Amino acid sequence: MVMSVDTELMRVLSDPLRLQIVTLLARETLCTTHLVEETGARQTNLSNHLKVLRDAGVVDTEPCGRFTYYRLRPEVLESLSARFADLAATARANADTKRSC
Repeated sequence: MVMSVDTELMRVLSDPLRLQIVTLLARETLCTTHLVEETGARQTNLSNHLKVLRDAGVVDTEPCGRFTYYRLRPEVLESLSARFADLAATARANADTKRSC
């Protein structure tokens, strides 16, 4: 059985601003205004990145009056981490396995 890592999720998380957003949301639930202050990004740019993160299932939203709060979904990152851990364990177990030419 070949194990794989979710390449779409890796693409989503590989963007520096999105990774910064994920890092900030790991610490606390924040609204767009907070994220603009913390990242220095323009609100429209930030909103586009948040949409990508929402569509990928990395963050959940919580409406609060005229603001929207964003919360990280840790289970998504745990799943990705577990896939990498499985790959590392497989590599460790097969370190001496070599296919002959």
